[in-house]
Amino acid sequence: MDSPLSTDKPDSRPQRFGFLLLPNFSLIAFSSAIEPLRMANWVTGEEWYETVLISHDGEAVASSFGVQTLVDCALADIPPLDAVFVCGASPIARTGNEAVIGWLRRQGDGRMALGGIGTGSYLLACAGLLHNYRATIHWWDLASLREEFPGTQVTNNLFEIDGNRYTCSGGTAAMDMMLFLIGQQHGMDLAAKISEQFVCERMRSGDDQQRIPLKARIGASQPKLIEAVTLMEANIEEPLSTDDLAYHVGVSRRQLERLFKKHLQTVPSKHYLELRLEHARQLLRQSDKPVLQVGLACGFSSASYFSTAYRNHYGITPREERKRQHETVDSAPGPQLGRSTLLKN
Repeated sequence: MDSPLSTDKPDSRPQRFGFLLLPNFSLIAFSSAIEPLRMANWVTGEEWYETVLISHDGEAVASSFGVQTLVDCALADIPPLDAVFVCGASPIARTGNEAVIGWLRRQGDGRMALGGIGTGSYLLACAGLLHNYRATIHWWDLASLREEFPGTQVTNNLFEIDGNRYTCSGGTAAMDMMLFLIGQQHGMDLAAKISEQFVCERMRSGDDQQRIPLKARIGASQPKLIEAVTLMEANIEEPLSTDDLAYHVGVSRRQLERLFKKHLQTVPSKHYLELRLEHARQLLRQSDKPVLQVGLACGFSSASYFSTAYRNHYGITPREERKRQHETVDSAPGPQLGRSTLLKN
């Protein structure tokens, strides 16, 4: 993830993030974004972050849960900000946002960082602010964002930081993005402490991909295929053979192979291996288990088999993955959003 990040602190003012709330905004995504900033202040005893809630007209905004949320100001009256995050409607509101899109377009001079939370990414794209940028959005809207804005490099990742554009897929991924930003500004130890306060199992990185439900990818018309993949996911440590999978699903091996080839463009054994390697990658990044134990927990009978399979798939060995993760945490730089960092020493 490319980002114009630095740790310069030109003055002692807190960094000020604006949150532009659209009608029917996702309450969980908004809360997941704003709470880590509040917790950073509480844990450190410093006022490092201020938040400003904004609506297009200054009136209260109803969330997706129907909760009326009071705001601090209208678009026309916002104070100087380091970044504005658009909290989009759920689902996407494709009409009625002309004033917001016009305002966003006028902010595209690079002086202020701009972010999209959930479907807020769609509004940024409508304003032409994601052209030639990497960006993401909730998996439900990935296809439409790619189709409508071919100049945007749309990824399946949980969040994307590209220059001064910040987008996330919504939901709890908003917390992952904010923890990442806090970690780069003030160190991963602080980010970890905030994560612990929220009883968050692990901090996910930007290259973690959204878990797109299989039904959403292939539809609900292939129950045998969905059942087979569900069995794979439930039997990572002790993998089932293709014959066993076919038996439990109630089809022949050849029928099962045809289903995988037609709908997933692969064979059962390869898809199963990728699921196990994906799980191994998560364990290497989020746990302190020895590499050998990670391999055994993911169904690999020997360290050499695990290392070879992992390197063939990801291009590095499991030990290199673990080392890279530690180096990333230890050496993360601090970001500079917008015109100034406005951070306290």
